[in-house]
Amino acid sequence: MGKWPIRWDLLSRYRLIEVIALWEGRLTTNHLIQSFGIGRQQASKDINSYLADIAPGNLVYDKWLKGYKPDKNFAPKLTSGHADEYLHILSRTEDMTITFKELDMGFDNTTMVRPVTRNISPKILRPLVQAIREKKRVDISYTSLSDGEQTERIISPHTLVCTPLRWHVRAYCEHAKGFRDFVLSRIRGIPIIESNKVIGKKQDDLWNTSISIEIIPDPRLSDAQALVIAQDYGMKDGILKIPTNASLIRYVINAYNIDINTLDSNPKGQQIIVRNLDELKSFLPTYK
Repeated sequence: MGKWPIRWDLLSRYRLIEVIALWEGRLTTNHLIQSFGIGRQQASKDINSYLADIAPGNLVYDKWLKGYKPDKNFAPKLTSGHADEYLHILSRTEDMTITFKELDMGFDNTTMVRPVTRNISPKILRPLVQAIREKKRVDISYTSLSDGEQTERIISPHTLVCTPLRWHVRAYCEHAKGFRDFVLSRIRGIPIIESNKVIGKKQDDLWNTSISIEIIPDPRLSDAQALVIAQDYGMKDGILKIPTNASLIRYVINAYNIDINTLDSNPKGQQIIVRNLDELKSFLPTYK
């Protein structure tokens, strides 16, 4: 590890220092106190040790701000410098204040629009996590969307997948004789852990097939409009390349709100399209 902190709690506080300083432009000991429940002396010590051991010169104290601000040569050392890191902090903070309304976390000037979380019982999730960890088969009762019927399935789960709208588990299904995605909110009862798996992640060809989804501005947009969209999505040379695996293609496309089955008559509606759709068609059930 060299000079980098080994303790997880200290590393988390150092990361918060970088994220808040970079994206808010002002860091105080209160940020650490409110986020981690530590004392002011410890918070001050953390900031000083970050500057001494991790990133000398990254922050400067501004007496008018009454806090630290990023130096003009600020360079993240323990974070990537992406806005998502700040947004994740806001999301986590909002979750805490929803549960504990009396908390003052210091982030009352932002709000987030998120889909309603689908209800998943811990009694359903725990056996699946255990089965994945111990490489076991699981007996589940599952309601399929196709016919609404509840059937018994023996599955060998290998990965939990979180999409913007739902959780599912990737697993080999002995009934279907293939790998499938099982939506956790459609599992009924309590999964029963069985014997060891017979087929696991290494046999999941789609999961092990790396692919890149290429997203571009809708070609019907004007050059000026396309440039705006390219900047919105951080495209390089007009292309956003998203690495994933073949089993997750449709979830990635859905996350970007792209409808591959219809093309809106107004290019401003969808704004982006998948450039290499022909390459991906063989992996998408819609086109099989």
